[in-house]
Amino acid sequence: MPSFKAPVADSLFLLNDVFRMHEHGNLAGFAESSPDIVAAVLEEAAKLAEEQLQPLNLSGDQEGCRRNDDGSVTAPKGFKAAFDAYAGGGWIGLAFDPEYGGQGLPYALSAAVGEYFIAANMAFSMYPGLTAGAVAALLTHGSEEQKQLYAPKMLEGRWTGTMNLTEPHCGTDLGLLKTKAARREDGSFALTGQKIFISAGEHDLAENIVHLVLARIEGAPAGVKGISLFVVPKFLPDADGNPGAKNAVSCGSIEHKMGIHANSTCVMNYDGAVGWLVGEENRGLNAMFVMMNEARLMVGLQGQAQSEVAYQNALAYARDRLQGRALTGAKNPEKPADPLMVHPDIRRTLLEIRAFNEAGRALAYWAALQSDIAHRSPDAKAREKASDMLALLTPVIKGVLTDRGFDNCVKAQQVFGGHGYIVEWGMEQFVRDARIAMIYEGANGIQALDLVGRKLPANGGRAIMALLGEIGAYAKAHDTDENLKPLLAPLSASLGHLQQATLWLMQNAMAAPDNAGAAATDYMHLMGLVMFGYMWAQMAQAAHADADPGRADFMNAKKACAAFYVQRILPETALRLARITSGAANVMSLPADLF
Repeated sequence: MPSFKAPVADSLFLLNDVFRMHEHGNLAGFAESSPDIVAAVLEEAAKLAEEQLQPLNLSGDQEGCRRNDDGSVTAPKGFKAAFDAYAGGGWIGLAFDPEYGGQGLPYALSAAVGEYFIAANMAFSMYPGLTAGAVAALLTHGSEEQKQLYAPKMLEGRWTGTMNLTEPHCGTDLGLLKTKAARREDGSFALTGQKIFISAGEHDLAENIVHLVLARIEGAPAGVKGISLFVVPKFLPDADGNPGAKNAVSCGSIEHKMGIHANSTCVMNYDGAVGWLVGEENRGLNAMFVMMNEARLMVGLQGQAQSEVAYQNALAYARDRLQGRALTGAKNPEKPADPLMVHPDIRRTLLEIRAFNEAGRALAYWAALQSDIAHRSPDAKAREKASDMLALLTPVIKGVLTDRGFDNCVKAQQVFGGHGYIVEWGMEQFVRDARIAMIYEGANGIQALDLVGRKLPANGGRAIMALLGEIGAYAKAHDTDENLKPLLAPLSASLGHLQQATLWLMQNAMAAPDNAGAAATDYMHLMGLVMFGYMWAQMAQAAHADADPGRADFMNAKKACAAFYVQRILPETALRLARITSGAANVMSLPADLF
């Protein structure tokens, strides 16, 4: 049976030693987040993840969700009690404004506990995760009446939320959507259409489900310029704000899918369902992007978290499983074979996963801290820079963390050999669950195109120039540190590759757009590799600065992993640069009928 142990020590190391969250006391909610409070929150989250969510992961996958004859959906056994415990602990509203029932704590802390919940049970975590995203969209674009009606109940967990974008004929190209919104005399709208792939679309975990739905008001412009966003509750709120009459929205079926079986991915039918406009007419994508960007950060964390739990189980197996003898001679001569851990290739595999896990975790927390600064800082310049960084790196976090996270789940499965293919060990579930993260909330190829086509040139390239400058300044500021020199030289070389790739795109993508399209995925991963190197340099710096003998082993492990990353993984940036600068001709020259 698979297991999971929340990486509390690693989280505390990042929040306290690397990013020094306690020094951001000027941000709302940070003054109340002293190191002892942060530790207490992480320990409680770990307890919930390990004791209640993880034990339901395998059973929930095997049981799945069940659609009943009346269209209702029953979640797997144990999920309702676990959701009640989750909601009762205040976890949904951890980082939200206390005015609406949140706790007002840092989003960086919420990201840390989110990793635990995702690693313990990814399918379960999607129910509250989507709810939080829907609340964020409503608080940003909803009316005050909508905020007061929906947000407190959703943060309390009495009501949950969803996002409804995709239609059978319309995936990424939302301009093709057909769901219609007809005006009603009372100012509401009647929505008619069908949405597919709707995560948590119907279930029995909460008393009401609040759907955020993209639709086109009759007479609106064609394409994305005519899309509006609506809030459409499963049960219409009565005069007291409680669930009243059933709305004309229903689950037509549950999708039969590769993984995340315990999350009810639904086909949702809207048959004149009553909804209310959120924000301005024909500006629905702007409002929905708040939720989508929240979701993309969460999905990136899904890739990292699945990699973490897969690593933990592969490591345990490699320590226990006896197979073969060490190349340098028997290490356990009294036993018939040595453990897998003696073999260099097994160690390489595990170190590749671990080096990613720790850098990916650091990048996710760093991005969450940028979100805190962007939304809470009193300094306009600080808000602008953090917003720029967050916008630039959101597609990188979503795309790179999920691509690498899935690859790592496969690597961890490989450590088990044939046993990794057997259900009872749990590894094949990690592979299946991790696969969706590369697809939903914008497939990773779209993330790469968003990065090179929109985020790089935004504001005259202000964000990418600031990022390159920040990493370059860090390397220069520490170039006399003998402990960091072995890390900073490779990091500077890879930063140079990123600078060259950026310049090449600036010179070659405008005149020949296919150059950007052909380079996009490699550029996204090149930026990810450099960001991981930047994270490792900061982690190594903190590790070298720690003089506590009680943490020597922990810090030595950080130093060793940092060295492994820059020596064995970071050199990949040269490969990515070579691919980028080869242009698009080798991709586009072969006629379609010869593929």
